[in-house]
Formats: sequence, structure tokens, C-alpha cells
Amino acid sequence: MPNILITISNGFEEIEAISIIDICRRANIKVTIAGVEGLEISGAHGIKIISDEKIENISSDDFDMIVLPGGLPNAFTLAENKKVQSLLKEFKNKNKKIGAICAAPYALHKADVLNENYTCYPSFEKKIKENGYHADDNVVIDSNVITSRGPATAMIFALEIVNLLCDKEIYNGVKDGLLAKDY
Repeated sequence: MPNILITISNGFEEIEAISIIDICRRANIKVTIAGVEGLEISGAHGIKIISDEKIENISSDDFDMIVLPGGLPNAFTLAENKKVQSLLKEFKNKNKKIGAICAAPYALHKADVLNENYTCYPSFEKKIKENGYHADDNVVIDSNVITSRGPATAMIFALEIVNLLCDKEIYNGVKDGLLAKDY
């Protein structure tokens, strides 16, 4: 069973985080939510999540992939947190998968793990790099790094994570169960 780590801090984008958690769990992917500022984390719109673990207790050896939802100030917190930055570099060095959506590719950029091609929330490319930015793509996969644009693309992004980590039968089953025929 694949195992992914989702890191969140206060101000995370709820639609993105919950979509990723829910869709991956539907695919029987083990999801661990790691809180950067404690166990109880408040989203950008007041929804609280109780994390499974504090970020300080996380080892990259235990996971196949790390995924960062966006939202503000979450993306900036993840970009400045030493443990998150260290984990991102470890995942890259171990050739493991890395994902980020919305403003969170900024944290990948800060860790120097973002590949050439990516997408993000429009305007955030100015904080990252304009070269390699795909403005019109909902999801961009470049080697082991997958990025997406924002809340409206969260289900597509989560389904692509399932597609990367699971076989086609599981992917198609989850996709069909969500009525996501057009993705």
C-alpha cells in the first residue's frame, strides 16, 4: 500500500487538502497528515484539521510521496520551515515523488526541488520562476514532481496522485466512483 505525507500549517487551503486526503484514502493509499504548527491546524476558511503527527516526528523513509496543499500563509510557512524544507530535499535525493498545488510550489522552489516544468496558482510563478511555468495546464508532471493550479483543480490533482501510485484498476475505480469521467 502506498504511503503519502501531507504537510499543513495554519492557512492551508481546505478544498485542496481535503480533496487529496479523501481521494487518496478512497484508493487505499495510507495518508499521514503532519502539522507544522502543532496537531490542530486551522485552514484559510476556518476549518480545523487534527493532524496525525507533528512534523518534527516525521521521517522521509516512511513515505513514498510528500504532498503540499496551498493556501496562505500555509505556502509561506512550508517554504520557511526547516523540517519541511529538509524533508523535501530528502524526498528529491531519494528519488521519491513530490507534489504541490496552488501556492505550495513556492515551497518546492525554496527547497530547490522543483523541476523545469510546473504549474501553480496564477501570479505565483512570479515568486517562483516564469521559465517552465505552464499557465494553462491543470496538472503538470515533470519526472517525480507533480504540480497543480488551485482549488478547482484539486480533484484532478488528487486523481493524478492516485494514477502515479496505484494501478489502473484502482485509479479507474476511484475515478468512476467520483463520477469524474471528464478528467
